[in-house]
Amino acid sequence: MKRTLTLKLVLMYLSLAVAAFILVSTAGSSGIQNELIKKTSTDIYREANQIASDQAGYFYDSEESANRVYRNLSAVANYQDARIWLLDTEGNILLNTDRNISDPPEHLEAFDPVVLGSSYYATGNFFGYFDEDVISVLSPVVSNMTTRGYVAIHVAMSSIVKEREALIVRMHLLVIALFLLFLAAMLIMSMMVNRPISKITAGAREYAAGNYTHRIQIKTGDELEYLAETLNYMSEEIGKTEESQRKFIANVSHDFRSPLTSIKGYVEAIRDGVIPPEQMEHYLDIVLFETDRLNKLTEGLLTLNHGGQNAFYLNPQEFDINQVIKDTCATFEGICTEKRITADLILTGDTMPVRADKVKIQQVLYNLIDNAIKFSHPNSSLEIETTLRHDKVYISVRDHGIGISRDQ
Repeated sequence: MKRTLTLKLVLMYLSLAVAAFILVSTAGSSGIQNELIKKTSTDIYREANQIASDQAGYFYDSEESANRVYRNLSAVANYQDARIWLLDTEGNILLNTDRNISDPPEHLEAFDPVVLGSSYYATGNFFGYFDEDVISVLSPVVSNMTTRGYVAIHVAMSSIVKEREALIVRMHLLVIALFLLFLAAMLIMSMMVNRPISKITAGAREYAAGNYTHRIQIKTGDELEYLAETLNYMSEEIGKTEESQRKFIANVSHDFRSPLTSIKGYVEAIRDGVIPPEQMEHYLDIVLFETDRLNKLTEGLLTLNHGGQNAFYLNPQEFDINQVIKDTCATFEGICTEKRITADLILTGDTMPVRADKVKIQQVLYNLIDNAIKFSHPNSSLEIETTLRHDKVYISVRDHGIGISRDQ
């Protein structure tokens, strides 16, 4: 069986994996970077506020205080992997942790704290000072209700990108691990599904070939087992239907063959002049009787055709069972003569009225007598007897042939 289902599942899963990688690399990367920027800016803004309120004011007191503030801020900048400045309101960088405290101040030409607006951080080159993008925060240094300057902390965007890439690599590894785990689970599940499906497919081929005794053995406790049981039940019913059809056809063939054989024999005898003229009417009556029986058999078949194979209708009526037995035996006169078999009729009374389906009873009698003659030895006899017991008529057909074993 072609593993097209498994192939489709694997291709679909690979497509999902590629889509997941693309999603992590694009939307995931962008989302992670934004979250890192927010977290970093929040942390350094909190740090800038603390420096502005606790340490920056001492810078203006004395040279010794300024040196102490420089050392403290340099330590913080080294720990935060950042650059810390102390600016005046004119944009002069009074303290820069990247330079010595004794270096002359630098000036930012376009410095304007108002540019930040309501945002507490900004990204870019900070008024053209840096050659790369940085995250920058500003916190005012206030003394006696007057803004004396600003504490600025800058973190390079490259460090954010580096941290983002490290997280993306971890996410990619996690996606790969999950992909391999789910791929293994999918392949195992596919094998668990493919095996029952293969058995079901093989069973369907057996049924298509006419082997309705084949049984699909699946014990999965799920829908596949239910499907297999349904197919087994279907094959069993089809097998029963075919067996019924075979029996039906065999019975119909038997029912039609015997009267046709009888008619053929009598017509040939009449044509060849074997039957004397004075007995011609008798044998023509037998031929007419057989023809009428064939017509009734045909009507029965049409009834079955309209009502379905299982349709079985009875048409009870009053008739003389002794006369039916005599007429039925008369149709076998030619065969009995040929095999030198005598038929002894042991009938109760001259007439025996009964109520039953005359056609069906006649068909049963015909089959019984036909089989009795068929399996009897030449120069033997048949006994057909009627007995009345408790308002019921019992009919027996006895022969002296080979018999039937008890298990048959």
